Amino acid sequence: MLKLFYITNNPEIAKIAQSAGVDRIFVDMEYIGKAKRQGGMNTVQNHHTVSDIKAVRKVIDKAELLVRVNPIHENSKQEIDDVIAAGADVIMLPMWKTADEVKSFVQIVNGRAKTLPLLETEEARLCLDEVLELDGIDEMYIGLNDLHLSQGKKFMFELLVDGTVNGIAGKLKKKNIPFGIGGVGRVFSGATLPAENILAEHYRLGSSMVILARAFCDQTKCTLAEFESIMTKGIIENKKFEKELQAKDKDYFVNKHNETAEIIRQIVSEK
Repeated sequence: MLKLFYITNNPEIAKIAQSAGVDRIFVDMEYIGKAKRQGGMNTVQNHHTVSDIKAVRKVIDKAELLVRVNPIHENSKQEIDDVIAAGADVIMLPMWKTADEVKSFVQIVNGRAKTLPLLETEEARLCLDEVLELDGIDEMYIGLNDLHLSQGKKFMFELLVDGTVNGIAGKLKKKNIPFGIGGVGRVFSGATLPAENILAEHYRLGSSMVILARAFCDQTKCTLAEFESIMTKGIIENKKFEKELQAKDKDYFVNKHNETAEIIRQIVSEK
């Protein structure tokens, strides 16, 4: 089963998400450069704090606590030290472009938490071989939104069918580094690009983790009771579909990939 991440700094939401089956509560402290990069896009730009980490840490006891820090900057050591002291189990480094940045990150963490570099720039993709020679990388995440912007593509899921993610995933599998990709919504929700197709791509590629996207359940548009109901039911249905995927043969994934590529081509042609 894929490890499920959910982004929130709200302790009540975090507690419900954990009970519903989320494996990692994701506190997002990244803000440096994000507004400029994603200005005008329909994306969520969080700016969570160390206080949020402490508040969420108090209410979760089964899920891991994942924190995305800022890209490497002059105060990175202090920031990462504070995040670890506040209780982070896993730390994600965004927007790295060189192996030296990843090396600095790993050295600062120094085994005190799991390291999860977020590959989301074309520069990161191009220096991946060098990065994978470093010690201390526990996992990696492929960020489709910023990576597709970095490549000048129209639609982030193009990267699933143009060879980009295939190439990255192949290198990570050779090094036995667990990885995740992008976000996913609820199965059978009627999306133009169905979550069923996205989950099939995760299994085809060998991914082991995924972020539950805003489309899965937007906590800002429902009550706590509604959120609990949607999350619980949605995760049960997605996991049921995953079990079906586990029984599929290679031909199924080839055909599903071709179907996904056609849907994506149609979406891109309309942009």
